[in-house]
Amino acid sequence: MKSVEELTKRLEEDPRNAEYTRRDIPPVYQLHKEARILIIGQAPGKKVEESLIPFNDKSGEKLMDWMGIDRDTFYSERIAIMPMDFYFPGKSASGSGDKPPRKFIAQEYHQEILAYMDQIQLTIIIGKYAMDYYLGKDAKRNLTETVRAYQEYLPKYFPIVHPSPLNFRWQGKNPWFMKEVVPVLRRRVAEILGE
Repeated sequence: MKSVEELTKRLEEDPRNAEYTRRDIPPVYQLHKEARILIIGQAPGKKVEESLIPFNDKSGEKLMDWMGIDRDTFYSERIAIMPMDFYFPGKSASGSGDKPPRKFIAQEYHQEILAYMDQIQLTIIIGKYAMDYYLGKDAKRNLTETVRAYQEYLPKYFPIVHPSPLNFRWQGKNPWFMKEVVPVLRRRVAEILGE
């Protein structure tokens, strides 16, 4: 990968993304050669697809809070965002959530992007799809156990639950996350960004 522009052009010309390209929707990510922190989440939601800004929603506000950074820092060249799918995959048949990210995006594009962004010191892995892909057999029995064992994956990876407002029940059942995990995440982010 020579540049983000070259990658974007290839994605837009990929026939599997033709439906989005026809509607003038580009891939949604934030990639910088000099980024120090990488965020890997699921896929843009409908609201993000409309603004074309990753995490430009309530989930993003909460994620910034968990990381202990402001919006300017989040959208700076020090932070990269590379979801498991670069496009909104649509609503699930049940209508209760979004469809899973399409697998070919991570399989065919992620390694090349990671090689391009060679300054990454911490990768924040959000949600089950990203955990399954990046932690593989090292992931625990379920998302809760994986997040609870976050120290096992440091210093490279930091697995966290999705910051969606819909996860309020999970957070209510797992108060240790805000008490024990988030302070460590904030500290690690501050150390890397030199704040």
